[in-house]
Amino acid sequence: MIILRCYIRKFITWLMPIVRTTAFRSYTNILSILLRVFRHCQAIISGKERALRKPVLALSYQPAPIDQGKSTSVTLAVPLFELPPQQSGDGRNDMASNIQPALDYYAPCIISMPVPSTTTDIAPPPHPVMPVQSFDSITLIPATPGQIKRYDRIEFQGDYTVYEVPKGPLDCSEELALVSGWEPLTNPEGALFFYHSHKRVFTDADIRTSGMVANIGKAVEKAYKEMDNAGIHLHPSVELVLELMEGDREEWGYYFADHDNRVIFWFEAHRSNELIGNVRGVKCTNHIRYALESQYWQHIELYPNKRFLPKDVVLRLREIVMYTQADNITSDTSLAPFSSDEVASMLSLMDPLMNSAGIEHEYAHEHSVWIVARFMGEFCNAKFVNFCGQPGARLNADQSLYGDPNSRSNNVLLRVMNFVLFGSPNAHNKALQKIWVDSTIVQPRWKNFIDRLNSEWNGYTIFSTVMLAVDISFLAVPSVQTQTAAILVSYMSALCTMGSLVVSLILAGQVNDSRRDSAKSVASFMEGMSGSVLGLESLALMLSLPYALLIWGMAFFAAALSIVIFNTSGVVTVSIVSPIWVAIFILATWPVLASNDVHISHLLPWIKNQIKSHPGPSLTTTRSRVASHV
Repeated sequence: MIILRCYIRKFITWLMPIVRTTAFRSYTNILSILLRVFRHCQAIISGKERALRKPVLALSYQPAPIDQGKSTSVTLAVPLFELPPQQSGDGRNDMASNIQPALDYYAPCIISMPVPSTTTDIAPPPHPVMPVQSFDSITLIPATPGQIKRYDRIEFQGDYTVYEVPKGPLDCSEELALVSGWEPLTNPEGALFFYHSHKRVFTDADIRTSGMVANIGKAVEKAYKEMDNAGIHLHPSVELVLELMEGDREEWGYYFADHDNRVIFWFEAHRSNELIGNVRGVKCTNHIRYALESQYWQHIELYPNKRFLPKDVVLRLREIVMYTQADNITSDTSLAPFSSDEVASMLSLMDPLMNSAGIEHEYAHEHSVWIVARFMGEFCNAKFVNFCGQPGARLNADQSLYGDPNSRSNNVLLRVMNFVLFGSPNAHNKALQKIWVDSTIVQPRWKNFIDRLNSEWNGYTIFSTVMLAVDISFLAVPSVQTQTAAILVSYMSALCTMGSLVVSLILAGQVNDSRRDSAKSVASFMEGMSGSVLGLESLALMLSLPYALLIWGMAFFAAALSIVIFNTSGVVTVSIVSPIWVAIFILATWPVLASNDVHISHLLPWIKNQIKSHPGPSLTTTRSRVASHV
């Protein structure tokens, strides 16, 4: 018993240090975990407090804090927060790519917060405080995305030199580095522009030019100041765009883009011919909204980088495209701005776009965003032009909202020319009236019209070549060489045929060169022709020349052949040929008379009225006269 107690005492003595060590370590782990949780909460609280403070680089008039109930990820706005660029050893910001991953957490501020780093002790250089400056020298002019002169900027390159590639892996960090907070980005089309993430400003101006940073900084500051003076509350996702006007650094075009409403706006009331175009009678805000939305999509098209594609936008676009295709199939007067083949190609892009929508990868989808913006801009502009949602909206492509223009001109000269040119100008004029409706081009119809003209002109060139060869061969006949009248008429036939051939080649070359451009260039051409002396009928006259000259060439050849037949043939031959020649003449002139509304059925009542108004002498009167003479 004594030995058992001794063993128990030794066992307890041996177990107590183990229990003490285990308990101490457990308490230490628990305390460590609690301390980490406390520090994490403290870091979150302090981070929010710093975010709510007015940052040093923030402009005096910045957008208001973001509403926590709505994330910017559901719009096309550039995310408010991004990972800052990595710091190199010399303190320069290195930009590995144009697209940076967005943080999962968005704080209510427009300044990117630095990420704590334990691998380096080099702190980012502090940004200088922007001094108070005078904005009197800066002029801000309301502009639209359509006035961004990106496609008009041409910079000629220098002489040809072979570029020497430096040794080692290629490093583009210096060229892609931030310039005073401005990040260089590249549009999918290849254009260079700059974006300031702190101030949420886009510009096509070259920030790297001497003095440009200070100048555009004044313009940005003044824009936000004027917005504040106007009492307009800005959402943090609102973006500002500045465009240098005609190379004058003191004059800037500007507009703001609202991603929640998908419109552009200004801090002042503005009348814009570029916004309205040729549309007249705009009276309601829900009508002009389509024009503003069309400009908004053009803004997204110009600056698609760093954006994520919302799924609802792609769904809306897909619905519009499907409806447009159905309308093209079932209606000959569809208002669709695209042809059926083009819409079918658009439909093939919908599934790939759906795969890119609603997913925030480590990179944005600027190419998908650009595609959607291009299509949506065209459809919104079509709704604006056709008065969508307004009383008396245009429902057919032929419908005129400004009064149906008279397709038949009352000009005597044009009516005479229409008769001389065998009714071809009137036919072309009717086709042009369906293409140019209310000073707006119907692009699908214009393309079909040009394709048909090309096909016709190709046929005219073949006929003209054959007819010219026939005229030359006819003149070589010995019996014709003694007929002066026949030779003269043959010359006229050859000249008309040659004129038809030359005009067909000229018109075909012009159409293939410049008449297949965008709807804007075609509309400019049609507007210029409408402003001519004869109006749009002058274009109809020009397009009818190949056909009319070819017909006149054939008519003169027929006259020359008839002269030879009647002068060299006997009575039997002439008596047989004459009725056939008269029948052919009547049948050939019938379509010309019909195109000018001259019909035999219209002539019969006139003949009857003439007979009734001039009655002949009766039979009794005639007998009495004969008896008196006898």
